[in-house]
This record gives sequence, structure tokens and C-alpha cells, in this order.
Amino acid sequence: MLRLEGGDFLMGSDDATFPSDGEGPVRRITLEPFWIDPYAVSNEQFAAFISATDYRTEAESFGWSYVFYQFLPPNHPPTQGVASAPWWRQVFGADWQHPEGPQSGLKDRQNHPVVHVSWNDAVAYANWAGKRLPTEAEWEYAARGGLEGQTYPWGKRLVPNKKHHCNSWQGTFPTNNTTKDGFTSTAPVDSFYDNGYGLYNMVGNTWEWCSDWFSPTYHVNGPRDNPAGPPSGEAKVTKGGSYLCHASYCNRYRVAARTQNTPDSSTGHMGFRLVKDVIEDS
Repeated sequence: MLRLEGGDFLMGSDDATFPSDGEGPVRRITLEPFWIDPYAVSNEQFAAFISATDYRTEAESFGWSYVFYQFLPPNHPPTQGVASAPWWRQVFGADWQHPEGPQSGLKDRQNHPVVHVSWNDAVAYANWAGKRLPTEAEWEYAARGGLEGQTYPWGKRLVPNKKHHCNSWQGTFPTNNTTKDGFTSTAPVDSFYDNGYGLYNMVGNTWEWCSDWFSPTYHVNGPRDNPAGPPSGEAKVTKGGSYLCHASYCNRYRVAARTQNTPDSSTGHMGFRLVKDVIEDS
């Protein structure tokens, strides 16, 4: 894990692409030091947890999870879609070990981020590992890598000097992905470039769960010192966007962007990384 010293930083943005997300206002936040994983939790790491605990993920218990439609084989049985996002298909047998359904596996993906894990699954792993999920403020501070007022962990431009810095959608969403960044689905957790704090894939690749309950307004007048979100809610914050993000639809691969999902939700583009409190010697 890497130690981040905390202190003051500017959180949020004035971007109005998704007003209901509540990215603003830009506000000065103060954080205590904390430790953070440089990478998202990988399939290999999650497998060790399952082996040690016999834990059963919620996707496995439910018997299904959501898979992007282009990942299904041509002869796949008919599936049910999400009305507001029909590219997500309900696939029985999809789970962390079978990311595209029962016909798929993790060969050559041990170092890819684990997906099809709910917030509850991530918390179970964190408890086993002696860590915790980051607050949204900790996550955003870490993602910014010491830069202030920038759109991405590396600056203002998504593809500076024609070099891809994250795993996202290129082409026309959701029909044609040119994969100019080299990946159709998830990328290894150590892909691309690290940010100013030495962290990889803070945007793109997979959404990452945070500990906070989601609210579009709580933080407007909420705490500024070590904020942890509202005391209750119906959905949890996720940050960072994924390999499916594109400016034409989900322009949320920005450090200030945020969205929500219920704690029992799982999809093929949601993962997590962990943090830990700094315990100072007395």
C-alpha cells in the first residue's frame, strides 16, 4: 500500500453534464493521512479470499449478473435487458469467475480487476484483508494525484499527445469499439501510467465502490473535514468510470464524476480498491 499524507484539496467540479449526480460545488476538503492500494483488487487476490473463507458472492447467490451484450456468443440464449440501458443483459451464470457467463473463465485474467462484485462483497473482502473501502473524498483525493482542478489524473486532455492513459470506449457507443487503447473489456490492474501518487487506473477500466451512501445534495453544506457521506441512503457511490465510458454517453471517467448503485448490484464493469487508516506511533 502507498501512504498518502492527506491535507487540503479541491473536490468536485462545475461540470454540468449530469446535474443529478451532484458533482458540485467545488469545495475545499481536509483529509487525514491514509494508506491506499496502488491497484484495484485483482481476480487472483479475490480468489485467495474465496479460498480462505468459502465466501459466496451475491451474483453467485442470485444466480446471475449483468453482462455487456457484445460479450455474449452468437448462440447465447435470449436475455433480458435493462430498459434504460439495453446493452446490459441479465446473464444467468455470470459471476466473478465467469465474467461473460458460464462459457467464460479467468484464463489469462488473473491480473485483471475482479468484477461482478457488489458493495457487500467488497466490504466482506475488505474485512478479511484488514482494510476498508475508501470514502468518496479519499478516493477523489487519491485519483487527482496531487493535481488541482484537472479533469483526469494526468491533466485536462483525455488523450494527450495521442497516448491513451486509461481503458475506455473509442468509436461509437454502444455499437463500435475501435479499441485504440488496446482493450475491449478489462485491462490488467497495472496497465497504462500511474498518477502523481503512484496509483494505476483510477479512471477507466472498472468503476470502484466507495463507502459513502449516495446523495446529490448532502455534500453541498456537508462536513469539510474527513467527510464520509450521509448517514443513510439507498445506493452507494461509485467512482472512476469504466472501459465502457465514452464522451457521447457516460462521460464519467473524470476524477470528479460520480454515480450510484445499490449495495447488492453487480456488473461486468464494477470493481474496487481498498484503503487503511494510518496508525501513528505514540
